[in-house]
Formats: sequence, structure tokens, C-alpha cells
Amino acid sequence: MSRLSQAISEGDGISVIASVADVESARAAEDQGAEAIAITARVPGLREATSLPILWVGPAAPEDADACLLRVEDADEELEARHAALAAGGLECVVDVHDDEELELALERIDPEIFLISPRGAEDDELPLDRVLELLPDVPAGKLAIADVPSADREVISALERGGFDAVLVGSADVGELVGSEPPPV
Repeated sequence: MSRLSQAISEGDGISVIASVADVESARAAEDQGAEAIAITARVPGLREATSLPILWVGPAAPEDADACLLRVEDADEELEARHAALAAGGLECVVDVHDDEELELALERIDPEIFLISPRGAEDDELPLDRVLELLPDVPAGKLAIADVPSADREVISALERGGFDAVLVGSADVGELVGSEPPPV
């Protein structure tokens, strides 16, 4: 297992992956109990500032990333080639899906180990939490599932954990409030 999958599959409860923009935010997220960090732009000095796995969610992953996001909707015809290139570069691939068709396509064509379940494309009256929970049962046993919910509170984190998610990707909110001193009740 690579660093990201190991970080989110070990231990009790759901892991928090904090989206950060700078070294200070990364340090704070680690101090508050995040299991990994996500970045959308290069952050000089990040690898030295944190021991957490780094998930790159922007284009062209930096050399110090451990994992990279691959959106099925963006890759389409190049899905296998892009997945292979990430693996050849030593990166763990996190496959972003937002509906049943993308999930099925990813499983058929590349069979990834980690999925990011996104609420993109939700109906106007559908809550992001409901959208990601609706897709989770289609992720096969043995695969890791990360929920993409940019604004979350302890209640949402608890619902995701009860639903079976391994991790949650959150905005740069106060990770400490989401993690708490004990895992959320299940």
C-alpha cells in the first residue's frame, strides 16, 4: 500500500483529508489530526513541513505528491493511459467519480483501489451528503472510498462514517472540530 491508502485505511473511524493552500495550513491540519492533505497548487516547502501524505488535485502533479486525482469525466479516451502514467510515476491514483456511469466505467477500464465520490451533478434539491452516500454502495468491497464534501461538520462526518466511507476530503475548515478527541460515534 502507498502512503495515502495506508493512512486512510489504518486506525479506527473515518480519516480527514484537509485541503490546504500553504505550509501553515498543512502544519495546522496535521496538528489537529488530519490523516492527509490535499493541494491544488504547488506549495514550496510542503514536504518538509508535514509528514502527512499529499494528494494532488490539480493538473500536473508536483514531484513531492504521494497521490494524484484522476477525474473520469476529464480523462475519457485517455483514462487507461493517464492511470498508467500516474502509476509509472510512483503516484497512487485516486479516481474521482460523480455518478453510477463513471464509477462503472472506472471499474471496467482501470479497476482503481481508491475512489473520490463527488457530489458534482447533484440535483438542485439534493444535498451533497445524500449524493455521495447514494453512490457508495456501488463501490466494491475492498476498495477505499473518500467523500468529497467541502463544507462538513461533525454530524456530516458521523453520517459518512456510518455510511462506510474510509475518509472525507474537506475544505480548510478547522480540522480539530471535525476530528475531535475521539472518533465520531457510529
